Amino acid sequence: MIPELGHFALWLAAALACAQLFGGEITLRRQDSRRALDLVVPAAAAQAFLCVGAFAMLIYCFAVSDFSVKLVATNSHTMKPFGYKLTGAWANHEGSMLLWVTVLAFFAGVAAFRATALGDRFRVRLMQVTGALSLGFYSYLLISSNPFERLTPAPSEGNGLNPLLQDPGLAFHPPLLYLGYVGLSIAFAFAVAALIERQVGPLWARTVKPWILAAWAFLTAGITLGSFWAYYELGWGGWWFWDPVENASLMPWLAATALFHSTSVLAQRDALRNWTILLAVAAFSFSMIGTFIVRSGLLTSVHAFAVDPERGFYLLVLLGIYVGGALALYAVRAGTVTAGAGFRLMSREGALVINNLLLSAILGVVFIGTMYPVGVEAITGARVSVGPPYFEAALIPLILPLLLLMAIGPFLRWKKTDSSKLKRRLFPVLIAALAAALIAVLFGIKSVLAITGVGIAAWLAAASIAMLRGRRDISTLGTSVAHLGAAILALGVTVSATGSLERTVSIGPGEVARMADFKVRMDNVEPLAGPNYTSIMSTLSISRGGTEFVLRPERRAFVRPMQQTTETDIAPLWNGNLYAVLGEGNGDGRWQVRLNWQPLIALIWIGGIITALGGMLAIYGRAAQRREDRRQALGSPAA
Repeated sequence: MIPELGHFALWLAAALACAQLFGGEITLRRQDSRRALDLVVPAAAAQAFLCVGAFAMLIYCFAVSDFSVKLVATNSHTMKPFGYKLTGAWANHEGSMLLWVTVLAFFAGVAAFRATALGDRFRVRLMQVTGALSLGFYSYLLISSNPFERLTPAPSEGNGLNPLLQDPGLAFHPPLLYLGYVGLSIAFAFAVAALIERQVGPLWARTVKPWILAAWAFLTAGITLGSFWAYYELGWGGWWFWDPVENASLMPWLAATALFHSTSVLAQRDALRNWTILLAVAAFSFSMIGTFIVRSGLLTSVHAFAVDPERGFYLLVLLGIYVGGALALYAVRAGTVTAGAGFRLMSREGALVINNLLLSAILGVVFIGTMYPVGVEAITGARVSVGPPYFEAALIPLILPLLLLMAIGPFLRWKKTDSSKLKRRLFPVLIAALAAALIAVLFGIKSVLAITGVGIAAWLAAASIAMLRGRRDISTLGTSVAHLGAAILALGVTVSATGSLERTVSIGPGEVARMADFKVRMDNVEPLAGPNYTSIMSTLSISRGGTEFVLRPERRAFVRPMQQTTETDIAPLWNGNLYAVLGEGNGDGRWQVRLNWQPLIALIWIGGIITALGGMLAIYGRAAQRREDRRQALGSPAA
């Protein structure tokens, strides 16, 4: 009964999306925006309620192991730990798409009540666009990816979940990514509604900006968590492999970063109107392309949910309808979207334009590297791969000047900047960068690229702190924190990439091996029994300079599904991580053990989280400023 209720809730939500789209249009044509609003706002709120209810019902089916539901039988079993039963609800294609439409419906319901600044007609148009988006995804879900499909007869046991996905990170990584993706769909809806109503201007930019910033912050957190999951779970020791699905989340993040900065210019100076609209469309397009990549089967990845060309084609059709329709509307309305105010190159607007050009170039490099294998295979039938060497060679010349510019931009003024004042403010920042580069040399770093990376990271960090001088508003603090996080991340990438060491040793119980200045002794290798797996665990005693600790890497064998995995163990030291992976046995009592020393690699994830927190802080600051503005407008004293 519960699956049928969930299925019915989705059909009812789809009917409400139709009411939003078509009912709103019919009422607007009668020049009655208030009545149209009375129709679309309750429809959006009811959609949110129904989708959240349907998703809760799917989670219930997983919690009670209802194997009469095909999705549960395919992705769960009775021996799986209860927490992973719950997270398994979205660790698959159908469940993740239900999570997508649930987040979309929830965001649209919030927007229905919050997006009041642009007037009643704009709210109706916004709800029409979100209704159109929801309707497409409901049709995709209900026609080709029904999460509540029944099995008759029901099996007595399920197939289980991919062991790589049985991890606490799965509880947060997909939801955070979807909050980002769907936040960009709301920004897309704002852009389309603005084109329809010819309301592209500073007020529109100030209204949509929190949505873009929230989507960007969630994406940042989701990508950071996904990178950390790949680092400790997959056992290869890296934090980013330029996997197609990793790139699928990076591309909308790059577009959202450019969109946020472009929106800032539009809000402050009424400039970059066309670019802002096109970036809103592009950011949503890349989120859709990412969804297509994960589900089409065109590109192979450990992160992929489904290998189904038919489902991929359906998503491609939706992408064509939404993005093609938005671009066609832009072509029709282009004459009404004026260029806006002009500006000088030596200004904050100018710096943000250069920033967006660099981000667009980086986005192009990632897109080409991700999709090139697909194009080659489609044309020639040959399989090729594009790996880290391409991305690193193409992106480093773009990322370094971008980091330099990030430090300069906040010190520039709108319209025009006094170059002499700028030099005075940047001089201490330059001294900090040169000092950091010198310290890197003294610590034995010889690579010119590494020394440059350390200097630029210090340059950005010092500038991020210096921008707070004389400023007390929370929005500026959020920008400072976000830029500081980027500097910390850049330092972690530079030092870990240039200073990492790796060694594979063959060692048995009681034997000792060395890795750099670490002494490694294998104490024992013993079997263990987990809740749904068996394991071989090695105990390694590590010592270095008087510091001692223990690592316990494992090899696990799961029954449902039958799959072996490695469970790394990582020692987080103050200056880096020692990473251990237990390999195959040699048959003579010895085991292969891979050891990695990765200096300051934790700064990558610390920096990513700090960057996301900076975005959230900026959202809070803008909300606080709006409340203060309203109090002043009403003549009441500040609290």
